[in-house]
Amino acid sequence: MSELLQQTEFYLKQQVSPYANQIDGCSKSLHQALNGLGELGILGLRIPQRWGGPQLDAETFFKFQELIARYSGALAFLQTQHQSAAGMLIQSSNAQLQAEYLPRMSHGIAKIGVGFSHLRRLGNPSITAIPVTGGYQLNGIVPWVTGWGIFEEFIVAATLPDGQSVWGLVPFSEQKIGESKIALSFPMLLCAMTSTNTVTATLTQWFLPQEKVISIHPVGWIQNNDKTKVLHASFLAFGCARAGLDIVETAFYKTELSFIQEAFNALNQELNQCRSQIFWVQNNPQTLKNSEKYKLRAWAIELAMRCAHAAVTVSSGAANLNSHSAQRIYREALVFTVSGQTTELMVATLERIKNCREID
Repeated sequence: MSELLQQTEFYLKQQVSPYANQIDGCSKSLHQALNGLGELGILGLRIPQRWGGPQLDAETFFKFQELIARYSGALAFLQTQHQSAAGMLIQSSNAQLQAEYLPRMSHGIAKIGVGFSHLRRLGNPSITAIPVTGGYQLNGIVPWVTGWGIFEEFIVAATLPDGQSVWGLVPFSEQKIGESKIALSFPMLLCAMTSTNTVTATLTQWFLPQEKVISIHPVGWIQNNDKTKVLHASFLAFGCARAGLDIVETAFYKTELSFIQEAFNALNQELNQCRSQIFWVQNNPQTLKNSEKYKLRAWAIELAMRCAHAAVTVSSGAANLNSHSAQRIYREALVFTVSGQTTELMVATLERIKNCREID
């Protein structure tokens, strides 16, 4: 499997890294970069071999996520949506959907996004599902869906009257069939990863047929799933941290200033330490309480911010240019701070920020 990572890194260095700032702001460039991953057959890494996927083990998959984030946060974030959609289909009991989509996802022939973060919100559900003959009628707003113009469909999650949630595939485009419609907002003006074309989707009396249903999950499933996977997104933060340190290291080679080397060595050592601990916990999940796992994730987040800040610092005034790589990496660290955020993670992150200060 190391060969797959080597092949991926070669592609990223040759075809992504030189254009990373352009990819961050241009949807067309991002789409081309995603297609490049598809040509390598690595857009469905957890897909079983019987459906044409490489069926990657968890540790190699996390190293892959880290690698992508090191060279382009926008590409890492976008392909993660697609990989997540594949993971949901893998777990589905809908064999027909699996046979139709999974063999086409590794190469990006079928590109699918996701829209389910709203389930984490408290209060009234933003999108509901009513059982009707042959499926479900969906109504409401999906606040965040990434990949408009790139993904053809997305997996939507809607709350049923009994509090369970139904998950299914819907078109990722404007649709109107009689009184039924899907309306999409203009892409949001985000400070980072604008090219990912994140929009809001409004579904009005949209019919989700039973054959497009991926799964039905019990009340509280998303919260339990978040607890199980609390450390997964740490590897995106690690990639971002590594990108920041790449700039710090380059600055040292250019200037030969010893204090820059000292900063690089200290941050690099801490990054390796945090990374090793999280890999160990991933391999031994029962050894640590969830509260401690949140602390580890918060460490990864805060470390990415510090490495990005270091990149800004050694780049001096040029880092204030929107086109500068340090500026992009700093913005990416912001995104990875809040990706998949839960209340527990917010608490842990703030505690880490609050306590990570030197007292004379």
